[in-house]
Amino acid sequence: MMAKTYSCMYTNDDQLYSFIEDHELTTYSNVLVQVFSGTTDKEKLEQLLAALRMYIPLGIVTGCTASGEIFQGKLSENNIILTFTIFEDTKIKSIYIDTNQNNNSIEIGRALSELAEEKTKALILFFAGYELNVQSVLEVLHEDHPEIILAGGMAGCLKTADDSLVFNQDRIISNGVTAVALQGEYLNAHSYVNYQLKEIGRPFTVTKADGTSIYEIDGKDPLLLIKNYLGEHNASHLSKASMEFPFLHEYKGEKLPVFITSIQKDGSIKVSRPVKEGDLLSFAYTNIQNMIHHTSDWMEKLSQQNPQSIFVYNCIAKKNYSQDFAEIELAMLQSIAPSNGVFLHGEIGYTNGRQPKMLGHSFSCLALSEGSIKMAEKKSFDYEIPHYIKTIDSLTHLMRASLKDIEELNNSLSLSEQHYRSLFDHNADIVYSTDLNGVFTSVNTAFEKTFEYSKDEVIGTSALNYIDSADIPRIRIHYARALKGQHQHYNIELTTKTGENNLYQIKNIPVIVNGQTVGVYGIGKNITELKKIEEKVTELSYFDTLTGLPNRVKFIEQLEEFTRKAENQNRMLAVLSVDIDRFKFINDGFGHDAGDLILKELSERIEKVLTAGTYLSSFGGDKFTLVFSRTKDMEDVMKKAKYILQEIAKPAYYKGKEFFLTASIGVSLYPDDGEDQNSLIKNADIAMNRSKKQGGNRITFFSMEMDSQAMARLELESYLRKALQKNEFHLCYQPLINLETGNVYGSEALIRWNHPILGVVSPADFIPLAEETGLIEEIGAWVLRTACVQNKQWQRLGLGMLSISVNVSANQFQQPNFVEQVKQALLDSELEAKYLTLELTESTMLNDVDYSIQVMKSLQELGVKVSIDDFGTGYSSLSYLRNLPINTLKIDRSFINNLKLDTSDVAIVKAIITMGQGLDVQVVAEGVETEEQIELLKEMKCHFAQGFFYHKPLKSADFEKDIKGVSI
Repeated sequence: MMAKTYSCMYTNDDQLYSFIEDHELTTYSNVLVQVFSGTTDKEKLEQLLAALRMYIPLGIVTGCTASGEIFQGKLSENNIILTFTIFEDTKIKSIYIDTNQNNNSIEIGRALSELAEEKTKALILFFAGYELNVQSVLEVLHEDHPEIILAGGMAGCLKTADDSLVFNQDRIISNGVTAVALQGEYLNAHSYVNYQLKEIGRPFTVTKADGTSIYEIDGKDPLLLIKNYLGEHNASHLSKASMEFPFLHEYKGEKLPVFITSIQKDGSIKVSRPVKEGDLLSFAYTNIQNMIHHTSDWMEKLSQQNPQSIFVYNCIAKKNYSQDFAEIELAMLQSIAPSNGVFLHGEIGYTNGRQPKMLGHSFSCLALSEGSIKMAEKKSFDYEIPHYIKTIDSLTHLMRASLKDIEELNNSLSLSEQHYRSLFDHNADIVYSTDLNGVFTSVNTAFEKTFEYSKDEVIGTSALNYIDSADIPRIRIHYARALKGQHQHYNIELTTKTGENNLYQIKNIPVIVNGQTVGVYGIGKNITELKKIEEKVTELSYFDTLTGLPNRVKFIEQLEEFTRKAENQNRMLAVLSVDIDRFKFINDGFGHDAGDLILKELSERIEKVLTAGTYLSSFGGDKFTLVFSRTKDMEDVMKKAKYILQEIAKPAYYKGKEFFLTASIGVSLYPDDGEDQNSLIKNADIAMNRSKKQGGNRITFFSMEMDSQAMARLELESYLRKALQKNEFHLCYQPLINLETGNVYGSEALIRWNHPILGVVSPADFIPLAEETGLIEEIGAWVLRTACVQNKQWQRLGLGMLSISVNVSANQFQQPNFVEQVKQALLDSELEAKYLTLELTESTMLNDVDYSIQVMKSLQELGVKVSIDDFGTGYSSLSYLRNLPINTLKIDRSFINNLKLDTSDVAIVKAIITMGQGLDVQVVAEGVETEEQIELLKEMKCHFAQGFFYHKPLKSADFEKDIKGVSI
């Protein structure tokens, strides 16, 4: 008799079929198949399970997702490992229980007990989901069958614990348990566990909890405690670090490990086992030296048992902090018998009939053989402890000794003093205090490091000694106000001891003792880099990166100044709109590189022929706009415009090829053709378009005869007023992509109008008209409601928890009932608010900043996310941006269009992304069209993207069809 195990690394069905055939596995009636998957791709797992049902129909399958796999005594990651254990006498029974239907631990324990029979020697259990009290299940099983060995544990996952899965041959479940019973008269089963987790530090009391959710520890936010003890980095990367830093939980007189599985948006934490208010938690660490010595002892005993197969259930944390030892430990096992298994998020520990426990930071294994046990010669296992483990062990002892000293010290300090010193000394910002005369009384460590002065040098000196004399009057005013109880905020440039200057944002508040003001606290944040980014973005936002010319924003500002002067001096000025004819053919035929070089050359040529008083700008693409502020009459304008046409008509060269270009020019005159900037630019554009329609290479002055276009506008307005009533609008959805995972996480809703006479009308034509006429409010409400309903329908169809982004116009946003309109759309659609993002332009928010902030906060209180759309085309000023309650910045497509490694657009995009990171908001890039743009955005740590590279906007049916083929 023999319990023999064959193992393979799954790649595809053909390889699996060959492996099964080569080892004649279908000839055995008792085959246990264990599957340990480094992927959570359900589609791939379903395919594998279907193949197993087909190729080895008598096999009993069990398994789970893994935080790492063990294949023939070696570590593995992101693979699927299959082990086939064949028994001659042992029978195998299996069961699965979905805890979404029932998570009563007692009832589940009883149901699993029914799987066991008189000859059952071992139960292998894999759990997924943390809402079930697994420890209680194990206790019920042990109570019913104290002689049966329990093995297995909590399913692992390299992403997050919430993505873990368990499965058998028939089903994959995310919350539940799969179990197999091994029963046979001649089956020999032995279990071994190595668990050396020790408590460190004082215990903390859970003061508010519900199930696996903890809302308060010692009356405080759990995340604050974690940051305080584990540091900001580990707290911010808790999904990766939680297994390395477990709690010990007092449970029925014993201390069992509990891990943080996730951080919720409200600041609470989810843990790996249910807790209740009043429970005690303490931090824990693994005694590595004890763990190593214990391994050597039981490994020698195991070698004498002469097992035929070994199933290993190890902890992911152990692999992370002592991989060297984990690899050698597995090699030792492999030298005894074939050893395969999995790294889990919790391991079942069972020793000599004692109460089984759901552990962590442990190593457990199940050793099997069939037939009579033939004792083997004892093997000796020696392991030379590496220096780094000895160092860790020494630091652990030092930590415990230091902790004891600190505890003795803390007994002599008040709780308020501890809080104060922690806030003061460990604050990353500079913190200081002064007396009533402005003399320093204390400074924190960050202050010393920043300004390179020691405490002894600073304390007792006047704070005014360290600032520029020109700033002293202003600072005296702020200081006096702070002493009167008024909190003060101001920016000031400060100099270090070595002469380095940096800009700081300072906050002053009064120090009050027994009701009396005795001094001032100061807190300072270095905002130098943020200020540089703001200035850089502002600079880049005012100039075209290709030509270096002023852009539209800068041109409009300058034109406003020109028109004001022209009005005061009763002078004429001319606005010219210049568009290169058929330039698209160059871009399409020779690429954007050729187009960019030629445009740059054209801009330089135009500049050469400009006279004094002329202002040239680039409106993007192949369009230039000019203003002649010193012109006498139309004849003078025509003469200057012809010079421009003549310069453009000169041949341009690219890689030996000659290009002949022409341009269309439109002219509007102040004040005859308009008295404001928008009218002058618009009428120049109208005249330029007339030049194009007449074949190009000509100059056209605006005239009232062009009012036919105005008539067309009135006709369009008439159709627009009836479009909603006649159901002529529909929405398209452009997928939004998570750049880190490549997955679709949502879409942006885009309105489309298909008129029975006009055909497809561009949003660029009807949206501005809708805003001007006030129709945008009704249309916007329809878009919002329709998008929410569609998104909820997709969620119900199982397409994933998709989010939806909806553009909001300035008119719609400024309506008093806008927030109620959003509430109603969510109520009608039954869509959760967290899946809705509203996109606002910068100009929308700047119309009335205070009112905008109030509305945005109301939206966020609902759970709705707020995004700035087309970022970088407006003012892009940190002076208002850092005060806005936003979740996302969306980089305007104009910066993405020419995003290449060697273009200045990279600097703009990188600056915006860096600024987004500094403001702790997510960044979306729109208009992505090439793989090179995608790679650059990934390199710059941009979060999300959308564009034709991934998908054009899709009708709802097409979106649904496409998304069904993608893992979300």
